[in-house]
Amino acid sequence: MAQAISVATKKKVPFPVELYRSAIGKKYVMAVTGLFLTTFVLGHMVGNLKLYLGLFVASDPKREEFGYHINEYGEFLRSLGEPIFPRTVLLWIIRTLLAVSFLLHMHAAYSLTMMNRKAREVKYATKSDYQAANFASRSMRYTGTIVILYLVWHILDLTWGVGNGAWRRGEVYQNVDSSLSRWPIAIVYVVANLALGIHLFHGLWSFFQSLGWSNPRFNAWKRKIAIGTVGLIVTANVSFPLAVLAGIVSVK
Repeated sequence: MAQAISVATKKKVPFPVELYRSAIGKKYVMAVTGLFLTTFVLGHMVGNLKLYLGLFVASDPKREEFGYHINEYGEFLRSLGEPIFPRTVLLWIIRTLLAVSFLLHMHAAYSLTMMNRKAREVKYATKSDYQAANFASRSMRYTGTIVILYLVWHILDLTWGVGNGAWRRGEVYQNVDSSLSRWPIAIVYVVANLALGIHLFHGLWSFFQSLGWSNPRFNAWKRKIAIGTVGLIVTANVSFPLAVLAGIVSVK
């Protein structure tokens, strides 16, 4: 009787919290935050391609103003939402959402790992599913850690100028050149993006499975989508330090 009263009077938690406590809820959080972060990475890469814009447009009147386009893009981000939002406020809201997504993604990954260690092993539907998941389980935590550590350094180096003696506020082109022209930083950048590629590949591969939309007939399409997306992101990102070291992107 006392036990029944205790259960009946147990404080209920909101449905989202209750859902997140389950493995299914954590998988949904992993999938949704992973997709959001991947979208950001893709958008960030597209924006960074403006480093090259003035180099290949012969009729561009701003061609001689090195870095004009990427600097203009940086200014656009800082003034995003004006005049409705004060300067940089909307940018910081987006940064906050990204930070929250990172934390939720990491916590869900850690929680699922702990739950899986306690649960019995569940076989995958196909051999290819097993191979992909097996490699992911051995690499995701390491590639994720590399990406997180690099992200912290990336923000300190290019956003706040820590460790970058030639850093100038608002001068994106100048800051990229002064940072990636250093061989150790360029190598770190390349390694971090290769780790990011591995992490994203397995994240995209398992995205549909996490949402319960796994079907062996779609494995070929999942692989093509993952390889195509990751190949584009990694190729573009790795090209930046190589272009700086080669003098293609350089402050004259």
